[in-house]
Amino acid sequence: MESKPFLHCRQLSKRYTVEQQTFKAVAQVELQVQAGEFITILGHSGSGKTTLLSLIGGLTSADQGEVVLSGVNPWQGNDREISAIRNRQIGFIFQFASLISTLTALENVLLPLSFACGSSEGLAGNQGLGGGQGRQKAIQLLEQVGLGDKLRCYPGQLSGGQQRRVAIARAFITEPRLILADEPTGDLDEATEAEILAFFRTKNQEGTTFVVVTHNRELYRSQPGARVFQMKNGALAEELEPR
Repeated sequence: MESKPFLHCRQLSKRYTVEQQTFKAVAQVELQVQAGEFITILGHSGSGKTTLLSLIGGLTSADQGEVVLSGVNPWQGNDREISAIRNRQIGFIFQFASLISTLTALENVLLPLSFACGSSEGLAGNQGLGGGQGRQKAIQLLEQVGLGDKLRCYPGQLSGGQQRRVAIARAFITEPRLILADEPTGDLDEATEAEILAFFRTKNQEGTTFVVVTHNRELYRSQPGARVFQMKNGALAEELEPR
């Protein structure tokens, strides 16, 4: 493992005000993640898990603290620079599939590559994924999540679980170093969940770093060597002996 953490959250805090009442969604979270680790953050709804993930991914700004990725704070640049970093280095699996209804499953998976091509650096961070190679990669990912026969289907023709699997494939198309996943198996049946967790395990063994938030303890049990944290009322604590 690297001597310095690949990802370091330093005293991250975020407050929200609702109806003139202020509450801490994330309270001085300290988290160090080495490259290639699989981190699972457990917690009930409202514990702050999703907000923490948004802070790590630069989708939400912190009131206090910072996120350091590969030794630098990537969220101090301008909007264009931040978008490029998110596109090249981070794959997001959101709580909802959020597919584009007018695009096929294959086109939805390819979408992040079109954003990369539109950036000033093109596909510099993801050599070999342009044009036909990108398409082949997208097809391969859809096959790996069990949707090889649904390439030309639109979201409206897919079940909720199938849409989730398209979103999971999309998160990996730019070959990101870090995957941020929010309840990634929430819409899946037991058999499909097992297949997706095996897919995650393979990607993790290939070197992809995972930070996954969930209420499902089976998720971390499927990942040997995963470090497990509990989140409650915005605070984060590591479970030294996962149950």
